Amino acid sequence: MTKKVVILLFLLLAACTLLSAQTPAAGGGGAVTWPIPVSRGLSMAFASGLCGLAQAKAIAASVEGMARNPGASAAIRFALILGLILIESLALYTMVIAIVFMS
Repeated sequence: MTKKVVILLFLLLAACTLLSAQTPAAGGGGAVTWPIPVSRGLSMAFASGLCGLAQAKAIAASVEGMARNPGASAAIRFALILGLILIESLALYTMVIAIVFMS
């Protein structure tokens, strides 16, 4: 990704966060509520997508390491499982935060 795309995505997420932080109008006249589910969906999509990429990279590296050094398979497998647990926790924490902030 280019730097401009990353900055644009960051600004989009920041705008959704700021819009969802506003309190509804006192009269109830047309309060903006669409950014809330959009920001939750985008955060879960980014977290899940990046977790999938990280898990694929970790598995590929561990399989290559086991193929190069079969004697270290047990240590590599332990490190792989621990790493996959920590990677998956990112998506789980994001899901918990999205559920907690449901309105």
